[in-house]
Amino acid sequence: DPEPYILHFYQVFLKLDCRPSVFSVFRPPTADLAGFLLEKDVLYVGGGSTRAMLALWREFGLPEIFQQALQEGIILSGLSAGANCWFEACSTDSLPGKPQVLSCLGFLRGSFCPHYDSESERRPSYHEMIRSGQLMNGYATDDGAALHFINGELHTVVTSRPQAYAYRVDRKDDGVQEASISAQLLPSVGC
Repeated sequence: DPEPYILHFYQVFLKLDCRPSVFSVFRPPTADLAGFLLEKDVLYVGGGSTRAMLALWREFGLPEIFQQALQEGIILSGLSAGANCWFEACSTDSLPGKPQVLSCLGFLRGSFCPHYDSESERRPSYHEMIRSGQLMNGYATDDGAALHFINGELHTVVTSRPQAYAYRVDRKDDGVQEASISAQLLPSVGC
């Protein structure tokens, strides 16, 4: 919702063959939230506080609208908090201190951890959450890497940076196993 974020969003997406629009629960464009959201082809959620975002979404009935969008074939996407939200649970830094476990919408099975390479606490805390059973097995991504799911199954991993990776992280009897997932580097689109 910060104005500079919205401005940057429009600056990037107006260069592409699309008609971007912004939805904010603080300034809804219409009282018909479902009508506005379900007419889109892609719903992209930016970053921020996953905990606060999910609380607001639940207050406004958005999880049910997003579930309907998914059933209608609308692409659900996002980064950081906007990626966390689609999984069963995530590692989040919505509160100060070490990352914490948070229950999410559950549209994708497993857990998720963003910013794996850029925030020093992310990797060790995610490993500990999975090792201890606080979080179920899941995925982690470096900044610039994205997981592409089709019908709830991981289809491919893409990156916008050559050194950005995605990982599968699973609990094993003797700890945690982390395996990198091969990724396809996307061509630059000049944004």
